[in-house]
Amino acid sequence: MKNLLNDLKRTDHKRHLGGLDFFRYIGPGLLVTVGFIDPGNWASNFAAGSEFGYALLWVVTLSTVMLIILQHNVAHLGIVTGLCLSEAATQYTPKWVSRPVLATAVLASISTSLAEILGGAIALQMIFGIPIIAGAILTTLLVLILLFTNSYKRIERAIIGFVSVIGLSFIYELFLIDIDWPQALRSWVVPSLPEGSMLVVMSVLGAVVMPHNLFLHSEVIQSHEYNKQDDASIRKVLKYELFDTLFSMIVGWAINSAMILLAAATFFKSGIFVEELQQAKSLLEPLLGNSAGMVFALALLMAGISSTITSGMAAGSIFSGIFGESYNIKDSHSQVGVALSLGIALLLIFCIGNPFKGLLISQMVLSIQLPFTVFLQVSLTSSKRVMGKYANSRWSSFVLYTIAAIVTALNIMLLIYEIF
Repeated sequence: MKNLLNDLKRTDHKRHLGGLDFFRYIGPGLLVTVGFIDPGNWASNFAAGSEFGYALLWVVTLSTVMLIILQHNVAHLGIVTGLCLSEAATQYTPKWVSRPVLATAVLASISTSLAEILGGAIALQMIFGIPIIAGAILTTLLVLILLFTNSYKRIERAIIGFVSVIGLSFIYELFLIDIDWPQALRSWVVPSLPEGSMLVVMSVLGAVVMPHNLFLHSEVIQSHEYNKQDDASIRKVLKYELFDTLFSMIVGWAINSAMILLAAATFFKSGIFVEELQQAKSLLEPLLGNSAGMVFALALLMAGISSTITSGMAAGSIFSGIFGESYNIKDSHSQVGVALSLGIALLLIFCIGNPFKGLLISQMVLSIQLPFTVFLQVSLTSSKRVMGKYANSRWSSFVLYTIAAIVTALNIMLLIYEIF
């Protein structure tokens, strides 16, 4: 097993999976979940709910279904080959294919980090009145310290704690509002496209199905030193990975849906369009009370810090994979990847006039890059040269390529919408 991190936990390879062992394998999926309950999602979801009410809940459902399929598929790549997506692309595809895709993936990770750092900075402004630039610097420094000094296992536990805080915060918020549940249930499964909603739809899509998460999942799934000594062991690991992915993605779906429900039941109902997250907090307080605004800000801070950590890890994985190496924060290539993503994102924040608009645009950038990463991933996991007998079946390849085609079509629609 290649070293993912020098200080990974020691796991007994001989032990068999039994009843409660499922919980021992929860972790990699939740790290990925953090990526799609990040501040960029908050901006997209509150824009969707405040402007269009419950109408765009179906986008979260569609995105989550696609996400489960894609993340499960890329986790297979990591388990079977011992390579992350970036390493596999470097090893098995020509440079003229892999280098452009990986280069754009690094750019996407920078866009992701921009949204995550901005979210942390906005939360610090809400809670302590710290200016956005100063908050962005503090958020970046804190994340760099956590990444460069903490073990992976500590980071994993901390992020699971952060996800729990975010989830509990929105459960609390939902108890304070009156939701039209019949309309919400219908909107979760019945697609609609209100006039002027295309940019928000693309932002929500980009905020849920994120390219950097595909690279991250294929990397962190290897941090659990599974018993893979024979075919039966590998299949058992793949089964437990599916449970982890399903559980984690459903948690993410619920939290994203809760954001739209909250915005629809408060702001849309009052005819208020949320144009910045600070505005959301200040408007929640008179509607739901001061405690609701503070809970909102605290959850946003947790989301900003945890998602910045995972975006930095993803960037390190992508960059080190270009050199045929796995992520290791003590290795120079991983360090450069992390520093590039967080450093350039911080510099871009200095130039942003409207933080909320910056969050929305960052999510749109992710959705534009996503098809390139998905087509690369599916080509690798469908290859018997890469995956052996665990390569995608024809039906699986068809479903995965269909998802890639849907994302590409939505991107083309967005470009046409923006031009005309």
